[in-house]
Amino acid sequence: MSAKQPHFGHSHGLPVHLRTRDHLTPPPGSHWPARFNARLAVIISRSVGTMWCAYLFCAIALYGLPQALKPGGEGLVSWVAQTFLQLVLLSVIMVGQDVMGKASDARAAKTFEDAEDAKASLATALDLLDTRTEGGLAAVLAEAKDARAEASAARAEIKALREILAPPEKTLTAKPRKGTGA
Repeated sequence: MSAKQPHFGHSHGLPVHLRTRDHLTPPPGSHWPARFNARLAVIISRSVGTMWCAYLFCAIALYGLPQALKPGGEGLVSWVAQTFLQLVLLSVIMVGQDVMGKASDARAAKTFEDAEDAKASLATALDLLDTRTEGGLAAVLAEAKDARAEASAARAEIKALREILAPPEKTLTAKPRKGTGA
């Protein structure tokens, strides 16, 4: 029998599957008692961890209540603590843990999906920032080089036009100032 491939890859070397039954596939080389024990434990946990089982345990506990209330019986406090609470709360706690586990699994799956989306977005952003990739930053750098070349050509044209349109320079001779004795 081949091992089922994990749905979510591996975490700390262990496979992360989507369903519980996929975890029951034994690792290569394991013996049949280990498989049997794992399957039996899951079946018992699923059957005891239901509200119907809690109702059944409640009925069984209530069946013993008249005996506990008789003189010389175990007593009401003892019946509540040892019989009713242990029987009924066992199933109720298991149901609550199952509900909380499913909610936790849903949150973990959502976190995993969000992390994968963030990873893909980061890869896209890094690709766009790479100057060797077509588009993105490479395109911006090419546009900047073209704009610099156009600006350089425009400055050269403006300088040439200024030389053409500029009036000839007059040479000024220095006149002595009045009131100076030279």
